[in-house]
Amino acid sequence: MAPHQRLICASAGLIDGGAGVRFITQRDGRDAAAFVIRYDGKVYGYLNSCAHIPVELDWMEGEFFDKAGLYLICATHGATYEPDTGHCIMGPCKGERLVAAPIEERDGSVYLLERHTA
Repeated sequence: MAPHQRLICASAGLIDGGAGVRFITQRDGRDAAAFVIRYDGKVYGYLNSCAHIPVELDWMEGEFFDKAGLYLICATHGATYEPDTGHCIMGPCKGERLVAAPIEERDGSVYLLERHTA
């Protein structure tokens, strides 16, 4: 399998604790919603699916953080996730995790690292 990089957004478009950028990736051969956010100066990517039940987290498009910009919150049931680990620290799925998306930030851009068969 050969690695492939797909541009998601410019780095400047992600502000610590601010709005994320949504995109579509592949998971098990199907389209899957995903997002990237910036937290504590670093970019993180996750599938946009709550660990409790498979619903998207954002309450408005790209709005994943709580008001303080410290935690990711599921708009449906209030599951609270650490932005740097995806670990659920409060709510109906406490102890579970968001599924990470392979992200790389370099040269002023954020990329999704995908694998395609050669």
